[in-house]
Amino acid sequence: MNIAVLGYGTVGSGVVEVFFKNRENLQKKAGQDLDLKYILDVREFPDSPYADRFTKDFQQIVEDDSVKVVAEVIGGLEPAYTFTKTCLEHGKSVVTSNKELVAQKGAELLAIARENHVNYLFEASVGGGIPIIRPLHMCLAANRIDEIAGILNGTTNFILTKMIRENMSFQDALALAQKLGYAERDPSADVEGKDACRKICILASLSFGEHVFPKDVYTEGITEITLEDVAYAASCDCVIKLIGRAKRGQDGEKIMAMVSPAFIHHESQLGTVDDVFNGILVRGDATGDVVFYGKGAGKLPTASAVVGDIIECAKASDTSPSLRWNPSQGGNVADHLENSTRMYVRLQSDTVKLPQMLEKQFGQVQPLSRDGQPDNEFACILPERKEREIEEELSKLTNMGVEILGKVRVLDY
Repeated sequence: MNIAVLGYGTVGSGVVEVFFKNRENLQKKAGQDLDLKYILDVREFPDSPYADRFTKDFQQIVEDDSVKVVAEVIGGLEPAYTFTKTCLEHGKSVVTSNKELVAQKGAELLAIARENHVNYLFEASVGGGIPIIRPLHMCLAANRIDEIAGILNGTTNFILTKMIRENMSFQDALALAQKLGYAERDPSADVEGKDACRKICILASLSFGEHVFPKDVYTEGITEITLEDVAYAASCDCVIKLIGRAKRGQDGEKIMAMVSPAFIHHESQLGTVDDVFNGILVRGDATGDVVFYGKGAGKLPTASAVVGDIIECAKASDTSPSLRWNPSQGGNVADHLENSTRMYVRLQSDTVKLPQMLEKQFGQVQPLSRDGQPDNEFACILPERKEREIEEELSKLTNMGVEILGKVRVLDY
C-alpha cells in the first residue's frame, strides 16, 4: 500500500521521520507492506534523503491508484480542503492534523468519505499525540457523553504556568514561549483562544452528534490576564487556566460551548496540568470523569497520531461507522450570557465603597486579597448567576465611575 504526504513542514517532516524510523513495526501492525511514495511540497529539498519522493504535482498523486492513504498536514482551509475532498472522491483515505479544516468542514468531509467507502481520520487535530478522538467514538461508545472540558492549547498553558510559578508578566512569558518555539511569531491563534475553540468544536461535534462551528462559540483568550489576577487566584487556592468546554443541552436545549480563562482549584483534575501539557476531561454517564493527559503539540507527538491514523486506514476494509456527526447550519450553541457561573472580579474606585455595594447587588461575596493590594482596589468571587445578570449589575457600577480591572469565570473541574 502506498502513502502520500501533503506538506513537508514541522508535522509533515515528522510524519516522514516516524514512518521510516518505525516502518518495519508499522507494517506488522498494518498486516501488509507500506511505502511512502510521494511528498508534496512547493519547495525544493535536494539534500533530503527522500529527495526522489518529492513532487509539486498534486494531480500525480490523485491519478496514482496505488496511493491508498494521503496524510494532509498542510494546515489552513485552502488548498487543504480542495486536496482532501479530491482525494476522498478518488477513493483515497485521508488523515490529518488540520484542526481548522476539521472544525469548519468535518461533517461534509466525513460524508464524502462514507460515500466513497474510505476514511477521514483526524486523531492529531485535537490533542496532538494524546489519543482522544478514537477513545471518544470507540472506547467510550457505551457512554452518553454529557460534557467535555480541557486545557487544549499548550502555548497558553506554558505562558500561564510561567506567570503563576515565576511571577513573569504575560508579555515576558509570551516572548519566552516564542524563543523556545512553543509560540508562533504571530501568536494570536493561541493567545486569543482560536486554536482551543477549533478543538472544542471538533470534540463537541463528535460527542453530541451535530456539527458545531467556531463562529458560534464564545471565545476569550488570555491577553487580559495580569499578575494581579494570578495573585488573587492563589489566595483562594486556585490557578488560572484557559479552558475549552462543551456541555450537552438538556431536552432540546442548545449546546453550551465556550473558551475562556478560568479560576480552577490548583489540586483539581485540570489544575495540576502545567507547562506545554494538555489535559482533556470527558464526563460520561457510565464512566464518570475520564482524563487524557500529555503533550498536545510538537513535531513527533503530532506525527505519532498522524501515522497511527495511517495504520488504521491501512487496516480498514470500509468507512468507520462510529466516526461521524450530522451536518448543521450552525446556531446550535446557546448564548454565553445564558450560562450560569461564579465570577471573579477585580474593581477599583476612589468614591464607591465596593464591598458594601457588591453585597447589596449580589448578596454574599467571597473577598480575596493579595500582597500590595491598593486601598481603592477590591477583588472577590461573586455567587453563581447567569452571565447576563452579572453583566447588567457590573454595568451599573461602571456608570458610577467604578473601573473593572479584571473578570474571570470560576469553574469546578
